[in-house]
Amino acid sequence: MKFLVYGGKTGWIGSQLCDILKDYGHTVVKGSSRLENRKDVIDEINKEEPDRVLNAAGVTGSPNVDWCETNQEEAIRSNVIGSLNIADICSTLGKHCTIFATGCIYEYDEEHLIGGTGFVESDKPNFDGSFYSKTKGYLDEMLKSYSNVLVLRLRMPLSSEVNARNFIIKISKYAKVVNVPNSMSDLDTLLPVSVKMSIDSIEGTFNFCNPGVISHNEVLDLYKKHVDNRFNYENFTISEQNLILKSKRSNNHLDVTKLMKLFPDIPTINDATRDALIKMGVSKV
Repeated sequence: MKFLVYGGKTGWIGSQLCDILKDYGHTVVKGSSRLENRKDVIDEINKEEPDRVLNAAGVTGSPNVDWCETNQEEAIRSNVIGSLNIADICSTLGKHCTIFATGCIYEYDEEHLIGGTGFVESDKPNFDGSFYSKTKGYLDEMLKSYSNVLVLRLRMPLSSEVNARNFIIKISKYAKVVNVPNSMSDLDTLLPVSVKMSIDSIEGTFNFCNPGVISHNEVLDLYKKHVDNRFNYENFTISEQNLILKSKRSNNHLDVTKLMKLFPDIPTINDATRDALIKMGVSKV
């Protein structure tokens, strides 16, 4: 099959998707159009005539999502207008489209306590503590109107690759971390699943995380055990964290029952994180 991948040229997730697709023997074209430029996207899709379109493009900002607080127009163009454009264009042209989205649109509340029930796909977003999450929440609701689209909600993506975008590498560089259990997405196990879902033309919204939750401390304890036994870290509270950031951060548990009905062999996030860090530790030897 022929795949057109937006975010494939420079994006961390997009480039991994391209590698997986090539390994599977598919033809890959890395999209070059800016998704907010509707005519360019239409022209590119008509020229390439892909069987499937994957969108892993977007901006989170540098060094983190706080960038979106002071660059709101650019964030909207990329993360909202761009994603809606690709969904709408693919609908018009009869193309199946997969959009890699975020699950950072929820936060624990009285009905979804730590250790309790997770958020399901039909729950309305309840977190707008950052401009990034606020726009993603709006987008998530609007994408549900498109029947040709598969929306995959990633959270805190990690993998065995040493990359600045890897959640493990990110928090290993922080002076202090909060210790909160969260749903997370192991790309080593989930990206091949996303390709399968695209090929099978699966549609709708999915919480795209490994089952279970894992805390920042548990991740870093595994990092210390398997990668760097000299590593140490310190904790601080969410309130203390909020004092040093321009925007709040989402902490939540996403229910993955819908995903697991289709792919029951996806490993738990604890097992997947351990395996990723074992691989990372071996690669450093």
